[in-house]
Amino acid sequence: MTDDFYCDEALSGKTPVEVVAETDEVLAFHHTRPFWPVHIVVVPKLHVPSLTDLGEGDEDLLHKVLATVRQVAGQVELKHGACRVLTNLGRYQDSKHLHFHVCSGEPLR
Repeated sequence: MTDDFYCDEALSGKTPVEVVAETDEVLAFHHTRPFWPVHIVVVPKLHVPSLTDLGEGDEDLLHKVLATVRQVAGQVELKHGACRVLTNLGRYQDSKHLHFHVCSGEPLR
């Protein structure tokens, strides 16, 4: 396994995920090991290394990912009254694939 959980596991189907939203280019699903009571991950289906390194991706794909983040965050905010959207870069980025966390509630751990 590489350091890309999303390509290796979630997008390949090797690890089943509970889908929240999906387009031809973007997948949003409940985190497999949530840190918050509501913890959804949004990823491009194409391997994109990070927000600062789009690799084979482009600005159009980034806009599509952010549109899904916006949609999911709006649903979480409406249902739970609050929402946070996070992404990590560099050494803070455990999986080297662009992903956004859409979360609500207090940390579980």
